[in-house]
Amino acid sequence: MKRVLLKLSGEALAGDKKTGFDEPTVRDVALQVKELVDDGIQVGIVIGGGNFWRGRTSENIDRTKADQIGMLATIMNCIYVSEIFRSVGMMTSVLTPFECGSFTKLFSKDRVNKYFAKGFVVFFAGGTGHPYFSTDTGVVLRAIEVDAEAILLAKAVDGVYDSDPRTNPDAKKYDEVSINEVIEKKLQVVDLTASILAMENKMPMLVFGLNEKNSIVNTIKGSFNGTKVTV
Repeated sequence: MKRVLLKLSGEALAGDKKTGFDEPTVRDVALQVKELVDDGIQVGIVIGGGNFWRGRTSENIDRTKADQIGMLATIMNCIYVSEIFRSVGMMTSVLTPFECGSFTKLFSKDRVNKYFAKGFVVFFAGGTGHPYFSTDTGVVLRAIEVDAEAILLAKAVDGVYDSDPRTNPDAKKYDEVSINEVIEKKLQVVDLTASILAMENKMPMLVFGLNEKNSIVNTIKGSFNGTKVTV
């Protein structure tokens, strides 16, 4: 693969603390992505905001406002993680679908292609820029827009299961599952809007555990231990 979009779970980046950042975890991600970039692979990144904000759990905040706070959480995440990436020798840029002053640049496909051609890692922050759409939808949308070959979903769980393995010790892990089956069985790989978007645009996904050793590199280079979501 030559161009991929990597979705990082905010919770996974927080490590055992479950909130904020665990810098050794983020640095490990950075070193893995650097190995891919050094091999000529173009990497875009979307990061969830769950290590800072879970607006849907509050009944006291308007949904639109809660989603806006979530968008800002993803921007904070991308700025922080992009700086760790720079510290290990990569060039980065953070793009958003709305103006953030001098903090970020506006997303456009032409701008993305220019950055990729120069060897940058491109961070897509701020989701779609609209409420009622999650970062799941944001990553699928951006992957389609920039012609990525696949989405890499780095999660706290090491693949797709028929039920939550954290609460059900008998949960069955899928080695491969179709996006149609994901939708029909509500397997929650990504939310329903993102699942349908991926199905309609034939965007495959590779789901794996972020905290497994060298999991990002292994997913790209053939030692994949997660779940392949086919289209």
